Amino acid sequence: MQAKPFHITPSGFHSPLKLPQLHQSSISPMKLPRAISISNPADNHVSGPLTIPADHKEDSIAAFWDYQFLFVSQRSETAEPISLRVVDGAIPPDFPSGTYYLAGPGLFTDDHGSTVHPLDGHGYLRAFTIDGVAREVKFMARYVKTEAQTEEHDPVTDTWQFTHRGPFSVLKGGKKLGNVKVMKNVANTSVLSWGGRLLCLWEGGDPYEIESGTLDTIGSFDVINGHDVSPETDEKKGAADLLDVAARLLKPVLHGVFKMPPKRLLSHYKLDAKRNRLLTTSCNAEDMLLPRSNFTFYEFDSDFKLLQKQEFNIPDHLMIHDWAFTDTHYILFGNRIKLDVIGSMTAVCGLSPMISALSVNPSKSTSPIYLLPRFPADKSAGHRDWRVPVEAPSQKWLLHVGNAFEVKDDHGNSKIQIQACACSYQWFNFQKMFGYNWQSGKLDPSIMNVNQGENELLPHLVQVSINWDSNGNCQECCVENINQWNKPSDFPVINPDFSGNKNAYIYASTSSGSRQTLPHFPFDMVVKLNLSTKTACTWSAGARRFIGEPIFVPRGTEEDDGYILVVEYAVSIQRCYLVILDAKRIGESNALVARLEVPKHLNFPLGFHGFWANSN
Repeated sequence: MQAKPFHITPSGFHSPLKLPQLHQSSISPMKLPRAISISNPADNHVSGPLTIPADHKEDSIAAFWDYQFLFVSQRSETAEPISLRVVDGAIPPDFPSGTYYLAGPGLFTDDHGSTVHPLDGHGYLRAFTIDGVAREVKFMARYVKTEAQTEEHDPVTDTWQFTHRGPFSVLKGGKKLGNVKVMKNVANTSVLSWGGRLLCLWEGGDPYEIESGTLDTIGSFDVINGHDVSPETDEKKGAADLLDVAARLLKPVLHGVFKMPPKRLLSHYKLDAKRNRLLTTSCNAEDMLLPRSNFTFYEFDSDFKLLQKQEFNIPDHLMIHDWAFTDTHYILFGNRIKLDVIGSMTAVCGLSPMISALSVNPSKSTSPIYLLPRFPADKSAGHRDWRVPVEAPSQKWLLHVGNAFEVKDDHGNSKIQIQACACSYQWFNFQKMFGYNWQSGKLDPSIMNVNQGENELLPHLVQVSINWDSNGNCQECCVENINQWNKPSDFPVINPDFSGNKNAYIYASTSSGSRQTLPHFPFDMVVKLNLSTKTACTWSAGARRFIGEPIFVPRGTEEDDGYILVVEYAVSIQRCYLVILDAKRIGESNALVARLEVPKHLNFPLGFHGFWANSN
């Protein structure tokens, strides 16, 4: 069944190139309000006024520049820890000592006329070390010295010249035709502290190891650890088909010419708190171009010793950014893609981004969910054929997973629940993420702020429920909004101690919708969803202030006993703040525990994913 297309209408933004130049006072609010809380989920009541310019044309100009300021390059680093000034509240004495690491891009423009997509920006690691006893926070920020970074940055003159295309960009001041430097490992997507190592990860290559005390780059670290090639069995040799032949022909080209590793490590990992294990997954490089997908899952103990590895060959053309696990399964919510022939030709020639070789495939009205047995010898997982997906009855493109768990009854029947963020195939576009226009090198806020109407186009929180019997037969599968929360949202997180187990709370970044010209993104609120009572409470940063991904820091044994860390981007004054919220009090007027100011000369762009590492 072909999904029915519908028209997407962008929000209106006045181009600053066609409007007269304004004085600074005309785009700055008269007063920046303090943070506010929303406690009534029924009517979404805001307990404090938002200072928004009354004139729509004036605010559309301010909104355009507010969005641009969220992606301003930061070339400065700080090798020595800097104490942050507390501007609101105080650091609580019971705050666990540790470090909040935040990965993300730091540089988008070079000194030779080129700009890159935010996903291709060089990795800029931020570290907030919190001492609960001394009640202070120290800040550091360093670039990850990847192979691409050291080639493109001249430390003597402190100038940059982009030479790598990256998957999402086209260079203006560099080489276009014949530029095969596509795999620009910028180590900017996520960060992990495990087994005594601090790692910055990217979607298409080995992570880079960082020295935690200085943030110096040690070098690339092979997580797969030499176990990335499976021996070819007689069964595989006898069952070779055209896809196997194509894969063998593609591998030396992709690796030898485009420097793609044979297996591409995904940037999203999982921590099994119950077993104290790190779970990672990789896919084959050639799978991007072939109508099949190979995923290999690895499980490591706390010393980075490989405990087990499993490979699954799925007969579907999929792109996976994030995934889930339970006690018995790895779960892949399949995003269907297809090869774009024309896009492939222009991409190879360097006339369009390499990602233009792919496009979403909305040919089916359902979404495939693959339930892969985590422990094949464990018969409690059922006897179903894992190659046959459960088809969710709605077409969703999955972005990020908050949690998944499985509950069994006395008769062997199971229920799996997946809490995630998903969007519409009709809205998702590889080439336009964050509103980036590779032809102009500009960011268009309207892409992220389309008029949805009755259609849920933008990222929002969903819960997928799968019921199956003791024989592994799916009895029911449904997809619904979590707690009927329909505001655009992303970055779902939970208390990490409950990962893979049944949870009662989930937190995410969301939008208040209070600003007409930026109603959906960037996000400006943290939402706490109570899955037991089906209610939602929020904390808002206030007018012209945006937030990134929240992180939960456990404090006690209760699931919501802890703190939420989130970075606040006050774009109108170009400042960043570390915000500490009491997770139990979100929705109340005293949810804000402390706000700490990053020095203005170290103001940094929007981060992606973070990690909390306890000192012990």
